[in-house]
Amino acid sequence: MRAIQIMGPRKIAMLDNAPRPAPDEGEVSVRCTHVGLCGSNISQYMGTGLWGDGDFPNPVGWSGHENIGIIAESRCDDWQEGALVLANPEGPYGFAEYVIARPPGIARLPQDAPDPAALVVAQPLATVLRALTRTGGVIDRRCAVIGQGPMGLILTHVLRLMGASMVIAADPLDWRLEWSKRYGADHVIDASKEDIVPAVEELTGGEMVDFAVEAVGYIDSLKAAAHLPRHGGRLLVFGVPHYQLQQFPWYHVFREEIQISTSVGRECGEFFQTAADMVLDDRASALTEMVTPRMPWEKAPEAFEMYAARAEGSLKLTLEL
Repeated sequence: MRAIQIMGPRKIAMLDNAPRPAPDEGEVSVRCTHVGLCGSNISQYMGTGLWGDGDFPNPVGWSGHENIGIIAESRCDDWQEGALVLANPEGPYGFAEYVIARPPGIARLPQDAPDPAALVVAQPLATVLRALTRTGGVIDRRCAVIGQGPMGLILTHVLRLMGASMVIAADPLDWRLEWSKRYGADHVIDASKEDIVPAVEELTGGEMVDFAVEAVGYIDSLKAAAHLPRHGGRLLVFGVPHYQLQQFPWYHVFREEIQISTSVGRECGEFFQTAADMVLDDRASALTEMVTPRMPWEKAPEAFEMYAARAEGSLKLTLEL
């Protein structure tokens, strides 16, 4: 089968003869038609941060995890061969033509879906839904999201859908901030031109926000995010930390009694079908617009470079097999 293998920093091998995995009992094999790139793949690809001391080459297919495809073989009750699905691949080895998945990390999609590639966005939406079930309500609350890549944009949009009274979005790229407005941000902060903390203080009349989200994982963004919640407010650390150990303003968080939550992991599978249904109807269908650009499988090296360079217009970059 075809597969991608990261051989070293910024070096990808396009394989044509990788071994095809076989499903065990309770699993399905999915022939992929589309796979999305995620920000969590990029440090791995670039060999930076936690991946600076990583072993290369990486395992074949690792670590793709946003897959759309057709069930090619099923050893799982109620999941029929030929069905179009959103799949959370085991491993995760999703940068491959065939992947293995198991419930609940599978969601049914319409067989006649007019634009299957757009449904890739349901996977990151599922991770956001899981995170927000762990952090408390946001109805009539002031919120801020640092980072407006695909994950930050989804968070911005969902917070607006959930009834936040104010959503502030911050990012250093002005073209991303235009998307933030599109997805319901009341205010945007260009972090390349102004400091985030005083900007939020001004926007909130000194009261700061009830709920802040850090969707980047870098040292500076985490430091800024820690200063955004009011006394007793909440902080969701959603971005993957760039390093095992990194500075963080713990004394400020301690004195202000800020509640910190994190959310990561395969447990998002529980929200797969809900996320897919939301993308398919009017609740979150607008998120499909960020599935851009779509590129053929053969251009994967170019796609990874575009994502790493944060090329304008590159949001939920998706490869088509």
